[in-house]
Amino acid sequence: MTEPAICRFDIPSLGELPDDIRGRIEAVQDKSGFVPNVFLVMANRPDEFRAFFAHHDALMEKQSGLSKAEREMIVVATSSANSCHYCVIAHGAILRIRAKNPLLADQIAVNYLKADISERQKTMLDFAMKVALHSAQVTDEDIAAIGLAGFSQDDIWDIGAIAAFFAMSNRLANLTSMRPNTEFYSLGR
Repeated sequence: MTEPAICRFDIPSLGELPDDIRGRIEAVQDKSGFVPNVFLVMANRPDEFRAFFAHHDALMEKQSGLSKAEREMIVVATSSANSCHYCVIAHGAILRIRAKNPLLADQIAVNYLKADISERQKTMLDFAMKVALHSAQVTDEDIAAIGLAGFSQDDIWDIGAIAAFFAMSNRLANLTSMRPNTEFYSLGR
């Protein structure tokens, strides 16, 4: 059986890419043992690749009131609501690793309200879902309510920004019909 295409658009060869992009892809491959398909798909548009990953890293890699696992919870929950196959599988793997829990990503992808998470985390995901699916309906009362759950102004911004960024990412993954790498399915299990 032939391996299906990783997306519906052309993928450039590594040799064709600008040095900075090729270097980033090679560094990811060295660290993880494979190249996540999102890097190859986005490499088709070098300026967008740089902007996409700079924004991703600014949101997902910084130290703040949200743990790295909580950030991945936001991605998995909102990506599931947006029917993004790639992001649910890829970020589900990252969540399993960061949370050190082989069940959590599946629970959140199916129904975060029944997942084994704290009430604070459910409140976080309620807010993230509203931003991802109904951002025009976010009110001052929503901001106040999530603040009462113990989230700082910076945390609230981060929750909303992660949900918004991945709403865009989900749409790009769906546009391109990006397939998750097979390696993601078994990571953290």
